Amino acid sequence: MKLLAIFVLYKEDDGKVKVLQDEFNLGSFGYFERYYVKQLLVFSARTITERTALCTRQSVEADLNVNGIVHVYVRPDGLASVIISDSEYPQRVAHILLSKVMNDFTTRYPSASWVNMKEQTGKLASLSESFKKYQNPQEADPLMRLEKDLDDTKDILIKTMINVLDRGENLDDLFARSHDLSSATKEFAKTARRKNQCCTLF
Repeated sequence: MKLLAIFVLYKEDDGKVKVLQDEFNLGSFGYFERYYVKQLLVFSARTITERTALCTRQSVEADLNVNGIVHVYVRPDGLASVIISDSEYPQRVAHILLSKVMNDFTTRYPSASWVNMKEQTGKLASLSESFKKYQNPQEADPLMRLEKDLDDTKDILIKTMINVLDRGENLDDLFARSHDLSSATKEFAKTARRKNQCCTLF
């Protein structure tokens, strides 16, 4: 999962789009490929933003030979942000980052200045910081981090149960000593285990 590029753009009243700032992560491409890949990413960001209506969010598969997904959000005021990620990057996290980038940009540059800004004139330090932070979506997004923690806990619980069984303890003896299980539940568990063992032999 990785982000390849991030852009802040402005969609003018005539539909033309200016790239105000961009950041790239092209380390996975060969040195001589990077120049061409960068041009393709800029082209995709500008073209998809031009074709995205105001007040719209969307994610578009990009036919760029980079296995990329273009995530775009164009606000009602014409400010837009684009993230190009690989196909494994979580869409929800990408769209959270789109909103964050535009909020940061709006704080630094008031909307009255966007019309007169020329290409590549917006310089926002937080864009670079966010781009680096969101390279790992699980670190950047609390909900993804929680899901990962739950997955890790599930793995730990499974490993713990396997470790108990590996010590050679007899599960039937554990059932018999348990005060939490009724006699009917103990019998049900024994029967289910016997049926499962029978099936796994085949």
